[in-house]
Amino acid sequence: MTAGAQPRLLIRPATPADHAAVAELTIAVYEQAMAGTLTEEYKAILADVADRAAHAVVLAAYDAAGALVGSITYVPGPGPYAEFDSADEAGIRMLVVAPRAQRAGVGTALVLACMEEARRAGKARISLHTTLAMTGAQRLYERLGFQRAPERDWVPEPGVQLLGYVLELAPER
Repeated sequence: MTAGAQPRLLIRPATPADHAAVAELTIAVYEQAMAGTLTEEYKAILADVADRAAHAVVLAAYDAAGALVGSITYVPGPGPYAEFDSADEAGIRMLVVAPRAQRAGVGTALVLACMEEARRAGKARISLHTTLAMTGAQRLYERLGFQRAPERDWVPEPGVQLLGYVLELAPER
């Protein structure tokens, strides 16, 4: 895929047959983005796609050739993967795009799918966290209307600073 191209994508909930590939892609992208700071503990969480799928919605994006090019976890409400407490909020976690598909609209399509689901579910807002190093993701979120929410920033472990973002959703008409 080339930068700026509009990929033909199939975005759907990941099935158990997808879990290993989603785990592999997620770990590879996070290892690259976090430049050696990915802990074994968090790597195990990223690899456990079955657990994520049991508590949230793991979406997988496939290109026209049927290759996995991205994934995202949509958190529909409070629970083990939520980084929020409000029932009228949804969350996004673990957005990844294969390096060969980056800057081609895959990440945007995955985030838009989550935003659409949150609106359909009547959520008032959707929130997420990202790291300082994930500047491309920050630009994507801001382009889609997410606002920095410094009051939601947190440090889950020494050396890992997470930046909070929130998108207030207009009621669906």
